[in-house]
Amino acid sequence: MAEALLRVRHLKKYFPIRGGVFSREVARVHAVDDVSFDIRPGETLGLVGESGCGKSTTGRTILRLVEPTAGEVWFQERNVTALDKRALRQIRKEMQIIFQDPYASLNPRMTVRSIIGEALVIHKLARGRREREERVVQLLETVGLSAEHLRRYPHEFSGGQRQRIGIARALAVSPKLIVADEPVSALDVSIQAQIINLLEELQQKFGLTYLFIAHDLSVVEHISTRVAVMYLGKLVEVAPAKELYTNPKHPYTEALLSAVPIPDPAMRRRRILLEGDVPSPIRPPSGCRFHTRCPIRVPSCAENDQLLKEVAPGHWVACQVRA
Repeated sequence: MAEALLRVRHLKKYFPIRGGVFSREVARVHAVDDVSFDIRPGETLGLVGESGCGKSTTGRTILRLVEPTAGEVWFQERNVTALDKRALRQIRKEMQIIFQDPYASLNPRMTVRSIIGEALVIHKLARGRREREERVVQLLETVGLSAEHLRRYPHEFSGGQRQRIGIARALAVSPKLIVADEPVSALDVSIQAQIINLLEELQQKFGLTYLFIAHDLSVVEHISTRVAVMYLGKLVEVAPAKELYTNPKHPYTEALLSAVPIPDPAMRRRRILLEGDVPSPIRPPSGCRFHTRCPIRVPSCAENDQLLKEVAPGHWVACQVRA
């Protein structure tokens, strides 16, 4: 088995809430709370869960776009959380991100040539303007655009085209790992399929590794090698994609899968409706985070924090009832 390209160990990110005359910290938002996982070279780990569960914060903290509260992130045997600014800039060539909103992630004052070429300038990857422009045209053609788009501004493109520009920008520095932060959630369904197919083609062509973040299990079904399910800042299940979709173990995963529509009208899936609302990440429940909404909970679920346990080869579940 290949050595992990990325290793995340006990990652935590708490956002302080300040109040009072002296702006003292009065509470904390437990956005990411003790998350650990590995990603091997060339695979895609799908990270899924409801909005607000900490998926995007996990991705941004891995890249240190957000500074972690605790824990470690190891990329190719280098501790990313311990790097200074100069070393972090160097490793950014290896780790890139595709943002969720293609309308907000591109500078409206910059042309496509400047947006994609900026990384080439910062990392000194092109000698002179002509070489830089040739590289930008090559990147545009790689993502399905053309040289005629070079001098246009973001407002002249559709959402799908803007996301292709964002993908080209991420590819400009030839990274090994790309964090795709809900890259298709703001797009039409027909365009979503095109972007996912493009990401799969790029992965095969350049040997990329993805952390693919989404709130919809149906989006990550075909692109993911493995899937990690997140709830209220914690991982509750990690398994190979096919195993997770055919044999989910955690009740939260079962509820998410029950909401995925089946295209065959002759087939019906029993919908699992969870009781109550998602608890506040400011005051998360004791014990298992999911026990306040879980249909199979037992009294001890409210007392004991649930750790991931391996129930089958590569299949990990944080549930004392199922594990």
